[in-house]
Amino acid sequence: MVRNAFKMKLKPGFETEYKKRHDEIWPELANLLSETGIQDYSIFLDEETLILFAVQKISDDFDFDLLPNHPIVKKWWAYMGDIMETNPDNSPVAIGLKEVFHLD
Repeated sequence: MVRNAFKMKLKPGFETEYKKRHDEIWPELANLLSETGIQDYSIFLDEETLILFAVQKISDDFDFDLLPNHPIVKKWWAYMGDIMETNPDNSPVAIGLKEVFHLD
């Protein structure tokens, strides 16, 4: 397993809606994430900056090209696009983060 972390940005005023949508995550999306090798996935919100910090564990053979092309993921991105900073294809603007420390 590899730890993967990235940040995204929430649009102002959508803190409650973002949490609500994730509290009601579609079962088919949750299953897809698990089936493709994503585990222990958390997203944190910095309420001061509206930066979303995500961290997940992914399998060593995780295919980074699979999810962005999957219809369920594209549908989720379209659903979330009104409350987050997004790219032209509705994917969230996600910036990978470099791990500089870890303690088990």
